[in-house]
Amino acid sequence: MNKEERIKVLQDIIKIKSVNDNESEVVDYFAELFRKHGIESEKVKYSESLVATYKKGDGKVLGVSRHEDVVAAGDEGEWKFPPFSAEIDGDKLYGRGSTDMKSGLAALAIAMIEIKEENTDINGTLKFMATVGEEVGELGAEQLTKEGYADDLDGLIIGEPTGPALIYTHKGSINYTIVSRGKSAHSSMPKEGINSIANMNEFVTRANAEMQEVTNKYKNDVLGETAHAITIINGGDQVNSIPAVTTLQGNIRTIPEFDNGKVKAVLQRIVDDLNKREGFNLELIVDYDIYPVESKPDSELIKVIQAVSKEELPVIGISLTTDAAAFTKAENEFDVVIYGPGVEDLPHQVDEYMLVEDYLGMVDGYKVVYEEYLK
Repeated sequence: MNKEERIKVLQDIIKIKSVNDNESEVVDYFAELFRKHGIESEKVKYSESLVATYKKGDGKVLGVSRHEDVVAAGDEGEWKFPPFSAEIDGDKLYGRGSTDMKSGLAALAIAMIEIKEENTDINGTLKFMATVGEEVGELGAEQLTKEGYADDLDGLIIGEPTGPALIYTHKGSINYTIVSRGKSAHSSMPKEGINSIANMNEFVTRANAEMQEVTNKYKNDVLGETAHAITIINGGDQVNSIPAVTTLQGNIRTIPEFDNGKVKAVLQRIVDDLNKREGFNLELIVDYDIYPVESKPDSELIKVIQAVSKEELPVIGISLTTDAAAFTKAENEFDVVIYGPGVEDLPHQVDEYMLVEDYLGMVDGYKVVYEEYLK
């Protein structure tokens, strides 16, 4: 593809409003793009993810993946350009998803197409996996993993925006809900009721204290410490009634030294202990359960990227979660690196943009990595 064609692909998919779902149009776009260039692809039912493969030889299998969904644009009137117009101003291509993460999605796909078109001398397989629902729970990557699409991988590149860095490890994430059930009564007769807010307050006190102990005790040299935050509380119907039901939601960022299973056990123990008291009826619901990702900082894949890169790239960890957390549940172990184009502090923000030359440069960079890893 020439420069203009590469840019048009990115503009086309940014114009598709795949907000927190509705990715089927993106899937159709890439399926047709691959078809035009003689590459087979498969739409995976239910999740509407897309898997495309190009095989030349019997060597290693390199998976490449980015998600198709984007978050909502918010107040579109605050944007310099309409968020789904993909306007170019100078060297900036504006639009929701330009950084997170359609530029990487396009770059990974175009690099694969150009490897085939140029009949590059590789010995192995490229497997492109465009996933759905990453922003709402890594749904597509979870399904692809369960159905075995990652079982043959030797390496995996997740094209999230990383800036000039290679990510080999990241924290896990738990979203949880606590439901406190009490009994309604008139506030002038509080003993006739059970105050669900008061009971929830007991949970908050215990949870904050015990999770702070975890934070203080366990450290990861790269990822740091566990982070716990209670973020939403709702309870009561009106000011002169004892509240019958209160709900709380919280988020916890986990590390390998005290992983999701141990954190969930702490929360459940607190709930069980409180429920032994008269009048307490608490329930723990785990809404989102993404484990930490650990890979090797000196893996063959990372060494290849470092060898072909024009600059020395730091190898680091991050607190954010990615589809790597789902893919690494596969039956086999493989090299993992998170490496992609984008302005790393722009995801989910107004006036999100991608530097055009960085995007074009990443297409070329991915091609060199594909060739070197599969040589």
